[in-house]
Amino acid sequence: MNEPSSNERHEDQTAEPQFRYENLPLVVLAGRPNVGKSTLFNRLLGRRRAITDPTPGVTRDPIEEECGLRGTEHRIRLVDTGGFKIEREGLDDLVVARSLAYIRRADLILFMVDVSEITPEDEEFADMLRPYADRLILVVNKADSPERDALVWSHARWGFDPICFISAEHNRNIDDLAEMMAARLDFSKVRVVESKRADIRIAIMGKPNTGKSTLLNALLGQERSIVSDIPGTTRDIVEGRFTWKGRGIVVLDTAGIRRKKKVTDNVEYYSVTRSIGVVNRADIVILMIDAQEGLTEQDKKIAAFAVEAGRPVIFALSKWDTMPAMKNAFEAARDRLRFFFGQMSYAPVIALSAKEGTGIDRLMNTVISLYGKSTKVIETSKLNQAIARWVEETPPPVGPRTRFKLRYAVQASVNPQRFIMFVTRPEAVADAYRSFLKNKLRTEFGLDGIPVMLELRASRTDRKQRS
Repeated sequence: MNEPSSNERHEDQTAEPQFRYENLPLVVLAGRPNVGKSTLFNRLLGRRRAITDPTPGVTRDPIEEECGLRGTEHRIRLVDTGGFKIEREGLDDLVVARSLAYIRRADLILFMVDVSEITPEDEEFADMLRPYADRLILVVNKADSPERDALVWSHARWGFDPICFISAEHNRNIDDLAEMMAARLDFSKVRVVESKRADIRIAIMGKPNTGKSTLLNALLGQERSIVSDIPGTTRDIVEGRFTWKGRGIVVLDTAGIRRKKKVTDNVEYYSVTRSIGVVNRADIVILMIDAQEGLTEQDKKIAAFAVEAGRPVIFALSKWDTMPAMKNAFEAARDRLRFFFGQMSYAPVIALSAKEGTGIDRLMNTVISLYGKSTKVIETSKLNQAIARWVEETPPPVGPRTRFKLRYAVQASVNPQRFIMFVTRPEAVADAYRSFLKNKLRTEFGLDGIPVMLELRASRTDRKQRS
């Protein structure tokens, strides 16, 4: 095999130090539904993170993000909470309870109201927040123009100080609000921590009601996601960080993905779209499959999203505690899964009960193992020596339409593991031989359990000769 030229060779990259912040002040957005909490959250964050929609009660789980405080060099933890309601049904009690838990922990509360009206919910919530007045800013939203500023002062009778009138949608007076926030926060305890290793990002995906939120809460050791039997409980991406055996892990709980024809409203559409998009932000995908229900067509589609992005997938047979205690039950379920996922027979399968806490150790050990494999760098010389040996031991088919020669190969990227092989005639390489090469890459270089992406290209010399 010929050696690759310098600009085609994979260059090892020394990992840059990773920095994260500890003890950041916690700022919580609170208020009744439809006062613009999620719009302000996105505005302060500088990007669209929370789903915004006129439908009341869109936000359910608190959404927590780190961001820079506008106009300053400081950073904060910003939380968007669900709306406070007096009359409650369905999940409302859980939503309110979760919001109040964050308010009790907050270093600063942004109590949001609508400039155009004061409702009984505003009045009751204001009374509940009075004990926190020393760490509260009253934020009067939807003051879209100076003409509406006079309406703000009807809210002054609550006695909260300071008051800031803004328009989150139109970016009005947001700098003034940020200045007030900076004045009320203590940044003296913030620490910058350097780590030589990046956090591992895992996405928990699957159909509704497969135990995704229960697993997130079990991993974080706290009730971050609302757990309910109602399908579609999780809407936004709920994110949290924890440490596993000294390794930083960021976990993302996604909305359950139903079949397209069952997605009938805009809010669920946005939720599902974001869940699919989170695959590209993750290093590992945990696909939750209801052990009793078994594999569905929707599970296959979710796995396909991950494989297309080159992400390792762990099949988690969820709610395993509900399965009958039969000999070889797991082996039978695993074999059935691998039969239907023929192209993903390499992916690990784990029996899991997040509710009982069983299988979590094995799950997280597998996560760390797969991440190590997906970020493994292979020396170009060793790669080409191995391929030369494989080709000699198992030559490609010989024939007028199937004749080709492998010139050389490079590892184009890690995480995902992507290889480029330069051949005389890429179109002549049969799918079976391509699969053979991918399997040899896995077994030879310890890449078992993860997807391997292989691209075939015509080498420069052969391209010139053919042209």
